[in-house]
Amino acid sequence: MRTVYLCGFMGCGKSHIGRMLARARGVRFVDLDRYIVEQEGMTIPEIFEKYGEPHFRELEVKYIRSFSGDAVVATGGGAMLRDETAEFARENGTVYFLNTAFETCYNRIKGDANRPLVQANTKEQLKELYDKRFPVYRKNCTYEINSNTEDRNIVSEITKFVEMERKQSEC
Repeated sequence: MRTVYLCGFMGCGKSHIGRMLARARGVRFVDLDRYIVEQEGMTIPEIFEKYGEPHFRELEVKYIRSFSGDAVVATGGGAMLRDETAEFARENGTVYFLNTAFETCYNRIKGDANRPLVQANTKEQLKELYDKRFPVYRKNCTYEINSNTEDRNIVSEITKFVEMERKQSEC
């Protein structure tokens, strides 16, 4: 299995679906945000405060390049916004955009102290950010998954694409 990269807005379910998918496929799961926290020894809010968002985005680029092979990687909400990161992920794996309605995302992230962008923005500002990022996720993904459904259906749909790619690579 090629590396599976899950992308989408904050709260779209990347980590939850990623864990389920990795378990179902019997492969390693990596939550990129948690991995960065572990590697840097700082929380995301601390990284943002001390070094700023551009530095955090550079860390995403750095660490996303360290995964290959049989793994499911839940990227951060901003990781696939950089063309170079998305290009790397598409060349070394498959990028799945979890297309989740803004209201669903917002209800999952509102009040989350570990999300600096949530703390620094109103609901309306987050909706603007969602609308701005949406076409970039769509452009930078390999497959778009409707994730406004049951978790098992999302995992099943991604699994079908993974199996299709596996069969094509055997030919």
